Amino acid sequence: MLVNADFHIHSCFSMASSKDMIIKNIAPKSKLKGLELLGTGDALHPKWLEIISDTTVPKGDGIYSHGDMDFVLTTEVEAKHRIHHVIIIPNLDIARELSYKLPSNNKSKDGRPKTKLDGAELLDLAHDHDCLIGPAHAFTPWTGMYKSYDSIYDCYGSKPDFVELGLSADTFMADSVGELKDFVFLTNSDAHSPWPHRLGREFNRIELDDVSYTSIKKAIKNRDVKANYGLVPNLGKYHMTACTKCHKLIDPVLARENNMKCSCGGIVKKGVDFRISEIADYAHPKSPDFRPPYVHLMPLAEIISSLYDKGVTTKFVQGIWQKLIEAFGNEINVLVNAPLDDVEKIDSKVAFAIESFRNNTIDVIPGGGGKYGEIVFKERKKPKVVTLDNF
Repeated sequence: MLVNADFHIHSCFSMASSKDMIIKNIAPKSKLKGLELLGTGDALHPKWLEIISDTTVPKGDGIYSHGDMDFVLTTEVEAKHRIHHVIIIPNLDIARELSYKLPSNNKSKDGRPKTKLDGAELLDLAHDHDCLIGPAHAFTPWTGMYKSYDSIYDCYGSKPDFVELGLSADTFMADSVGELKDFVFLTNSDAHSPWPHRLGREFNRIELDDVSYTSIKKAIKNRDVKANYGLVPNLGKYHMTACTKCHKLIDPVLARENNMKCSCGGIVKKGVDFRISEIADYAHPKSPDFRPPYVHLMPLAEIISSLYDKGVTTKFVQGIWQKLIEAFGNEINVLVNAPLDDVEKIDSKVAFAIESFRNNTIDVIPGGGGKYGEIVFKERKKPKVVTLDNF
């Protein structure tokens, strides 16, 4: 069975997360998105585990359900060097045991616990408890694994179970790194709020024998992800090297020569695009035979917002979004499957934008320095990249 799954989100207990990130809100909005399996996030936080236990029905073999939405226990851990790791956990008992054993001073305060363990020690702890583990948003400059290591094996000592790409990278970029040829790639949302433009903004279409932890583990081990769906990577807010204060895009060579300081006084962050170029083994991606397609998309409400220059959560944008959901069942159906002629009957601009994504004919103002990129649906002047000649 093919399942749309998003394994990395956060609860209301994580820093910078919405107070509305609770099971009863997440479950119905995930169905509207078109997801069928969701990670719980924050599964080492004692109070979140209580909420999961109280508001879901155990279906057996690590799956907990609320309404029609199935959840598997997941967490993100910040380990040595501020590197973030995603862990998928077999059941509540193991989550509680893992929470008890993880050396951390804040696991009762923050849904994303911090530990002084390094990647190898955390991998051993996870595997000792039959968990799956891999780097979260592996290339991002603040907390991605590759910001501190040139090799995934230098971080973990041995092979982790997957690599999460993050919003600022895609398969084509990652497959220029030779050591990743044997890894399954996951694309997850890292959502901090329950809006459908956050949940499932990146997701995996994965082949499962059934909805169970055993089947999830088997599918990841066997690399049975059949498609990855995610943002065009230069929409990611750390795709390009840029200033974190004024968000000016800056040539990476110039940034290094100026000690990663912008002329405005802000700090320059190395972009995912440049970081991958530093560790790449190939000028062009070399994807293994098992690598599934990577489908670029963008949350539907954000498409509507960009087209009409109105806020994502305004009545206007949400009204068009709701009409499309009522017509086609869920957002993923609208973006991926809906006949364009039928979408056009509801909104011709949205139909054109979706067609542009499907045909890969969109234009993007790239993001960087903590600012998301923008889709260009009409003629618009692009920002000038700062070079050695015009710094």
